[in-house]
Amino acid sequence: MSGGEVAGILVAVFWAILVSFMALVLVRLAQTLKAATKLVADVSEQAVPLLADASATVRSANTQLARVDSIAADVQEVTANASALSSTVSSAFGGPLVKVAAFGYGVRRAIGRKAAPAEPAPRHSVFAGRTVDRKLPSARRGSRRTRGKG
Repeated sequence: MSGGEVAGILVAVFWAILVSFMALVLVRLAQTLKAATKLVADVSEQAVPLLADASATVRSANTQLARVDSIAADVQEVTANASALSSTVSSAFGGPLVKVAAFGYGVRRAIGRKAAPAEPAPRHSVFAGRTVDRKLPSARRGSRRTRGKG
């Protein structure tokens, strides 16, 4: 065998190995594409019902929000009515009740003064145009306090 024949055999073996490797890669790629196709089909089968459920949920939430909005409007109206009623009652009864309470207080004071014996008027001293009580305030009467001594 000559050198050219050996080189031809080596090239043929190399091409056979290369073709085998490429065939193996193509078979694996075909299996991967088949699995990806199946996965996409499964996802689309499951996604369509999920999207339908999500759409129904969004519609239901929108309906509930519309109800809550109407309830909030009603509550706002009730609050305004209660505020108006409160101010009306306050203006209608507040003034007369204050007057009745003041009158009752005055009557009690007048009755209390007539029932209690009259106290003698406190003695006053006049210094430089001012009247000063000789009585000490109640806080200053009594014994001295010791500070810091136990």
